[in-house]
Amino acid sequence: MYRVALTTPDDFDGWRAAARRLAMQGVDTANIVWQVGDAGGDLFGDAPLPPDRPSSGFSVARAFVDLAQSAILHSDPERFALLYALLRRLRDRPGLMEDKADPLLRRVDMLAKAVRRDIHKMRAFVRFRALEDDAGPRFIAWFEPDHHIVRANAGFFLRRFASMRWSILTPEVSIHWDGDVLAEGPGASRGDAPADDPVEEMWKGYYAAIFNPARLKTGAMLSEMPKKYWRNLPEAALIPALVAGAQAREAAMIATAPLPEKAPPKRQGNSATVWAAIRNEAMTCTRCPLHRDATQTVFGEGPLDAPLLFIGEQPGDQEDLAGRPFVGPAGQLFDQALADAGVDRSRAYVTNAVKHFKFERRGKRRLHQSPDAGEIEACRWWLSQEIDLVRPRVIVALGASAARAMLGNAVTISRTRGQAIALAGGAEGWVTVHPSYLLRLPDKDRRAEEQARFVEDLRAIGTRLKALA
Repeated sequence: MYRVALTTPDDFDGWRAAARRLAMQGVDTANIVWQVGDAGGDLFGDAPLPPDRPSSGFSVARAFVDLAQSAILHSDPERFALLYALLRRLRDRPGLMEDKADPLLRRVDMLAKAVRRDIHKMRAFVRFRALEDDAGPRFIAWFEPDHHIVRANAGFFLRRFASMRWSILTPEVSIHWDGDVLAEGPGASRGDAPADDPVEEMWKGYYAAIFNPARLKTGAMLSEMPKKYWRNLPEAALIPALVAGAQAREAAMIATAPLPEKAPPKRQGNSATVWAAIRNEAMTCTRCPLHRDATQTVFGEGPLDAPLLFIGEQPGDQEDLAGRPFVGPAGQLFDQALADAGVDRSRAYVTNAVKHFKFERRGKRRLHQSPDAGEIEACRWWLSQEIDLVRPRVIVALGASAARAMLGNAVTISRTRGQAIALAGGAEGWVTVHPSYLLRLPDKDRRAEEQARFVEDLRAIGTRLKALA
């Protein structure tokens, strides 16, 4: 029997080193005891770990390493053994990571997904409260994660709040940033964090003011913000009363609203200010790893009362450098197609499903890579903000990634192309190809044929838009 003592519950490096040595010797999963910290051995003693021979190691898919780094943060005590069992199977089946129906892989993947959700919840629901000390304000937060994510999440808060002095206290471990050094401390209790903050009354007033009863979806709210986090959120104290009064407020809004013959004119008011605030916030977005390599966030642009909104896939190389959407070769083809179709480009708002450039570097070149489902989902929040602000009559998805962002699920272009789709909020959705698809077609005649079809799609959308006006 082999006993492996890891230093911390999230000790991936320690697990990997031990797992490699054991796997090379063919040690069965049942003959290993994984534990965190030092503890007494078995009654008859434990065998020492086999010697480490890095030169005789074996390689595994990068996908396994990424999966293991997430899954090992789960609170399930079996996670170390499950990952080791999966590692051993990968030696015999290198392609196992592609078999999404494999029970063991599915179980480990579920652990990783739960960890990623917990990481997201921590980033969304940590609330700092200010305390004064000799060096000035220090911001303290209390959070209770479900899994061992605090160390893995520290870098996010360090990047996001680099200019603040702060501490995040949790039952297992605490992290502290003094402006120069990130330090780790022992776990804490709720009583170690301040209970209130003078600024919170202002924040609660703002939260109550922007609460829109007509857009309330209680189920969706509880899914994104479960009640277990409410006690750490100052605004959560207002939620029960706001929800209880939502129906009456919505009825009052309807009763006092004007009833024009046509759709009411869009209120410009402070739309530009709101758009600028959203865009500025998006400039610091770290919702997915794409921000690490991209030059900048590329936000949408166009009239904020545009009746037509186009969604592309993601910025390309030139868009990433310029900070504007649709300025590269695909954008130029797009502009020409709109002109050929008789659609006024100046009256359209254009944006992308994903706001950062995803690429693979080949020498000095940066080659486009399609965003995955997680990256599209991470950016849907920004896209929703744009759509809610512009409130277009027609939304056009250019390509499969854009269609997924618009509809919330994967669809095929061939099945949805040329059909009007009713969207939440009253807009009408359409799907067509992305201009970059036309640029990639090698056959000249085929490219001309597909470009003509693309122009016809845009012409039909322009005709439909006039009918809805």
